[in-house]
Amino acid sequence: MVDTVNIGRRLFLGGTGKSVLSATAVALLAGCESMARNASTGGAQGDAAQDVAILNTALGLEHEAIGAYQLGAESGFLAKPVLQTAVLFQSQHKEHRDALAGTIKMLGGAAVDSKTLNEYGAALGAGGLKSQTDVLRLAAKLEKGAANAYLGVIPAFLDPDLAQVSGRLAADETMHWTVLASALGDSLPTQALSFGA
Repeated sequence: MVDTVNIGRRLFLGGTGKSVLSATAVALLAGCESMARNASTGGAQGDAAQDVAILNTALGLEHEAIGAYQLGAESGFLAKPVLQTAVLFQSQHKEHRDALAGTIKMLGGAAVDSKTLNEYGAALGAGGLKSQTDVLRLAAKLEKGAANAYLGVIPAFLDPDLAQVSGRLAADETMHWTVLASALGDSLPTQALSFGA
């Protein structure tokens, strides 16, 4: 199975491990057009095509998460309270998707399309899911990868408002992972600073 979580994270961060998103792109992602205008006139001219490519990588990861939760919901393995939580998490990923797609459009780009559910199923090994535990393990893996990707871009920003955008996205993903780990009965990390490394 292809490790799309780590591949996507590497593409999102760029080859250096630092974000290559411009301040303008992140401001747009945050829904703050005035911040975007300030960033673009303050000498931080970003390469819109490069920003679009990176945002599309993040969008692809959000599409994958939405697909994974849909596969889990349709699997028949999830008990009602777990299913309700999965649907909630999926709705939050849809909000992330919409913010990313809107930012890509504002930058003049075309948002990457979602794959079919069958394509996600094949890429994620959904045929091997045989229980609620299997579904939750897959979701937890994807959530941890997304949290690490969003945390990984924070150090590149000098403006705390821009860093906060990535932090807020990472917080959602980390919260999802924590709930899933708890539902699985997994031990929480014993070491501090366990995310973002």
